[in-house]
This record gives sequence, C-alpha cells and structure tokens, in this order.
Amino acid sequence: MSPRLTPVRLYRLVARAEAVTWALLLTGMFLKYVTETTELGVQVFGMVHGVVFIAYCLTTVLLWVDQKWSLGRLVLGLVAAVPPFATVPFERYAERSGLLGTDWRLREAPAGALERLAAWLLRRPAQGLLVGLLAVAGLTGVALVVGPPA
Repeated sequence: MSPRLTPVRLYRLVARAEAVTWALLLTGMFLKYVTETTELGVQVFGMVHGVVFIAYCLTTVLLWVDQKWSLGRLVLGLVAAVPPFATVPFERYAERSGLLGTDWRLREAPAGALERLAAWLLRRPAQGLLVGLLAVAGLTGVALVVGPPA
C-alpha cells in the first residue's frame, strides 16, 4: 500500500521536481549557449520545466487555501519558483515553520467557495488529480500560445 499523500509529501515532491527541472533546463541552456552543440535540451527541458513550474504554482495555491497561509506566504511560495532551486529552501522553511500540515484541513470543514472547491478536490483524490492535470495542461497551453518569457 502506498503512503498517503499529505501536504508535506506533496509539497516536497513538487518543490524538488521543480528544482530538478531547473537543473535540466540550465544544462540544456549550457549546451545551447556555451558549447553551441544543440538546442534540443532547451526545447525538451524547457517544456518539462514549464509544466512542473505550473504544477508547483497550483500546488502552492492549494496549500495556501487548505493550510490557511497568509497572502504574503503565498506570494513568497510563488516567487520561490522563479530563481533556480529556490523551491527547495522554501519547502524546507514551510515545513519547519509548521505551514505544511500532516493532514488536509479541508477534508473536514470548508467555508467559502474557494475552500469548498479545494475540499472537493481533496475528498475525491482521483477526480482531484484529473482536475489538477487538466489545469496544468490548460495553463501550459495558454503559456505556449503566449510564448516564452522575453
């Protein structure tokens, strides 16, 4: 039986995945711009990093709602996705500070529309995962239409 996906485990997973994809993207950029051997690494790892970046941001928003983070902590968590590897120290800070519970608060008592939506996602893990994947795919599609950051 697999361990339950608690807020701590989920955030650790996405924060570290975001850092790993940063490393892959930076490797691709090194190959493209320094060695001038290939741009395939930027094309592939850039897309992978973009998808994981969006997943990290959505997870941060979910935790902001579920764990009742302040708006400042939400902004700090989202900003941590921008510099390379900053999601890992933020995730560690969040865990040490008690911002990541060992259980999902909203499985019990949601209040307000945003909390009810988060509670629905958390109470139905399969549907919640599907909605999360669709949200990541949709936002990735929007990012592809808008284009890369300038």
